[in-house]
Amino acid sequence: MSRCMTRRDFAVRITGLGTAVGLVAMRGAAHASDEISHMAESIHQEVVVNATSKRVYEALTDSAQFTKVTRFSPVMNAAPAKIGRTVGESFTLFGGHIVGRHVELVPFRRIVQAWRVVDWDSGVYSIAKFDLTDQGPQTTIVFDHTGFPNGKADHLAEGWRLNYWKPLEKYFE
Repeated sequence: MSRCMTRRDFAVRITGLGTAVGLVAMRGAAHASDEISHMAESIHQEVVVNATSKRVYEALTDSAQFTKVTRFSPVMNAAPAKIGRTVGESFTLFGGHIVGRHVELVPFRRIVQAWRVVDWDSGVYSIAKFDLTDQGPQTTIVFDHTGFPNGKADHLAEGWRLNYWKPLEKYFE
């Protein structure tokens, strides 16, 4: 025989359901915290160069110009850069030592790349993001690099200074 649920029955069932959901959520939260690393390294650098954002963007995304920029870096005799011009296209820099793909290109404003050093483990890519802001005749580059292997931050940060920022400054003198 079927019986209608009373308010009391409903309240008991809802309370029990809430407790069960809470326990599942607590188990899920404990499990999720085990999956999250708080040890990741990242690089944040801000550089000002004496050129418009249009010129900086072009120097970073045009094969011929980037090759000229690298002549001011310690890796000055590397093979010419090969840089695709659209989202999804690949790039090869510093004689093939750095490779990747463009993830986002906003002309004269932003470049986001899946970026890697060829001796990293297969399939490991980091994200390099260049935000460009005009400041009169100069451009501020706000650069963020994330997702690279732990222990590489100091080496990579110095590499950005020696192979990108200082050469760009000299290129635009």
